[in-house]
Formats: sequence, C-alpha cells, structure tokens
Amino acid sequence: MNEKDEFEFIKEKIVEKPINKKKLLKRTIITVSMAVIFGLVACITFLVLEPVFSNWLYPEEAPKEIVIPEEVDVTDEVMPEDMLQEDILVEEEEEIEAAVQPEIVYDYEFEIKDYQTLYAKLSTLATEASKSIVTVTGITSDVDWFNNPYQSEGQSSGLIVADNGKQLLILVEQKNIDGAERIQVTFNDQTNVDAILKKNDPNTGLSIIAVDLELLEESTIKRYTIATLGSSAASATLGTTVIALGSPMGIKGSMCYGMITSATATFSVVDKSYKVITTDIYGSSSATGILVNMKGEVIGIINQTQNATDMKNILSAIGITELKSTITKLSNQDDTAYLGIFGKDVTVEANESLGVPFGTYIYELELESPAMNAGIQNGDVIVSIDGTDITNYAAYINMMSSMMPEQEINIKIMRQSMDGYQEMEFVVTLGTLE
Repeated sequence: MNEKDEFEFIKEKIVEKPINKKKLLKRTIITVSMAVIFGLVACITFLVLEPVFSNWLYPEEAPKEIVIPEEVDVTDEVMPEDMLQEDILVEEEEEIEAAVQPEIVYDYEFEIKDYQTLYAKLSTLATEASKSIVTVTGITSDVDWFNNPYQSEGQSSGLIVADNGKQLLILVEQKNIDGAERIQVTFNDQTNVDAILKKNDPNTGLSIIAVDLELLEESTIKRYTIATLGSSAASATLGTTVIALGSPMGIKGSMCYGMITSATATFSVVDKSYKVITTDIYGSSSATGILVNMKGEVIGIINQTQNATDMKNILSAIGITELKSTITKLSNQDDTAYLGIFGKDVTVEANESLGVPFGTYIYELELESPAMNAGIQNGDVIVSIDGTDITNYAAYINMMSSMMPEQEINIKIMRQSMDGYQEMEFVVTLGTLE
C-alpha cells in the first residue's frame, strides 16, 4: 500500500460561504444612516458654533452710539466788564457809521428776473436739503373678498438722521409701517433697499428704521446726506421763511414755500410736551415730511394730528428742539423711563394769589402708572427729584429724559391741605413707556 493510497480517504473541498444579501443590505443601510446622522450633527454644530468662533477670532465692531446734542437755554448775565466792552463797541460802531455814508435807494422796481433769481436760490436750497429725505413704504400682504391675494402699501417721507457705522437710521411716521411685513426705503436715485424697524415712540407716533450700509451701492451713498437739525425755538423761527419738503401736498417729492405763523403752542403727552409749529402753507391733511429754514436746517417734522378742526390743511410740525432727545433714544434703541403724569408750569398768578409753589403741577395721572401706584395724586406739585430742584415743567422733562426704566427715584411733592401746601416724599420705581 503506497503512501498515496494511505491518505486517499481524506478529501477536502473548499466552498465559499454564500453571501447573505439581506444582512449586507442591512449593514449598508446602517452605515449610510450613521454617516448621514454624523453629517447632520456636524453641520448643526458648525452652524451653532461658527458665529461664536467667528466673533471670538474676528470680533465685530458694535454700532456707534448716536448722540444728538440738545439745546440748552442760557441766560446771559451781564458783568461790569461786559458793560464796559459793550460801551466801547457802541462807540466804535457810531464812529464807523459816521465815516461811512451808504447810498440809500428810495425806489426800486422788482422785475421778473429778480423773482426768478430768488426762487432759483430757494429751489437750490430745497434740492440740497432733499438729499436727506427718502420714501418709506410699508408692504402688507392680504386677500380681498374673493380670496384673491394682494399687497397693500403705505407710504410716507422719512428723514435720514444718523449713521452708526453699520446702519443708516431714518426717522419716519409709525402709522404707515405699523404691522407691515416688509419695509422698503427708496433713495433719491430710485434705489430700493429693505429696512428693519428699530424702535417706536408711542408719544409722537414716530419710529426709527435702519438700512444696512452694506446693501447700498457707492453711487447711492454719494447722493444722500444726513440731515442737519436746527432749532425750533420761537425766537429763532417765528415769522421766518421755511420750505416744506417730502410729501407736504400728499404727493412724493412735492415742496412748498411759506413762513412760520406760530411757534409757541404745545401739546402734552405722558411725562413730556412738544412744541407745535404752524405755517401759512396750505397742504394735504395726510402730509408727511419736514420743515427746513433758510440755512437748510430741519426745524420741524410735519405732523397734522394737532391741527384745529378749522385748520385741517394748514401744515404743522413738531418742533425739532423737543424731538432731539427722543430721536437719540430711538436711534440707540433705548427704552424711555415712565412715571405717568401730565404736567404744566405753575404760573406767577397761581403762585401769588393761590400760594401754589413753583414746580411741575400734575393735572392728570395715567391709571396704574408708577406715580399713581406710589400714591402721587392730581393737584400735587413736584418740586424735587433725587435732590434736584424742579421749578417748572421743562426741568421735569429734562430730568426724566436722563432717567432709565426700573430706576428708583425719590420724588418730593407739595400737596394742598387745610393748612396750606405740605411737603411729602415718595420713592418710585420707574416703568417703561409702551
């Protein structure tokens, strides 16, 4: 028996194991699913953390705080040395007048070209001032009675008031953008850009909207200017020539010339009052825009809500002097402190005949306001806030403009009693104007 025969009984055949297609498919699906899940987790993680890392590695500069200088009433005290200097100046002026005899023209007849020259200069001034005006459109989607979709639009003139380095800030009437799904700004080169709402002021019905500067082309940036805010003090405006720009006739881009007929009337709102400027310009009852003086400065924001019933179409405006602090707060998205009173000055007659102390006389309180909840009443006179004397309503307004919501303040009032006015003190936590 040879060796070959000896191991002939041992036979082995290698057979490949059959492929389990179901198991392979299952593993493939699991692998693909895990890859998809991993990818989604990685994507979400990147989206969440990318801004954090970007801000950490490349911190973005915060918008600049907007500061609009407010006007301060300064009473000039005449010192002895000033009087001496004035006497010297008067003598010098008299000597100059004696030396120079101007030629006096007693008769001059205006010709057509004189009027053309005058109005051409006014037109040039108006055109320059109009560079700070834009058209603001509030767009809202709706459906009609037949379920057909349509878009409603409300338009008003806006005023470019500031640039915070990131955004262009525009002052506009709130009513035409209230509840709008989209706000669009049209510049004077007809460029349309979307804007966002920053802040509303319930007292005046004005809002600040913002346009991202990155959305504006260089050509558009060169064509607009930021408005120069002037003064609406009666001494500086009464009887002066003004130009109404924006939509004074209810038509975009219209303009009118006229003069200031009144600059002393006011209207009261909670914790504040605003000056009303009236003109002799006949315009639209729905007019929007601005009043500018002969320096091209804005002295008022057109507002027809305070017009008397027999003067509905006479152009009126809110004085810019009283609006400056409001514009500053709106531009910086600061909340306004709220006490909840309607006040006025104590007159000299009331002080002398009735013994009412000088201060801010409270003639009305808002229900559930911080003032009412603290125990302050109608007829009280505010004479001090946090140790600062309050001698009139303007002093109260200035004090409140520096306050912040949730701030705790000490208010000293004078309240009438059987024995005359008695001093009382209240600690009040200010609310937020809404």
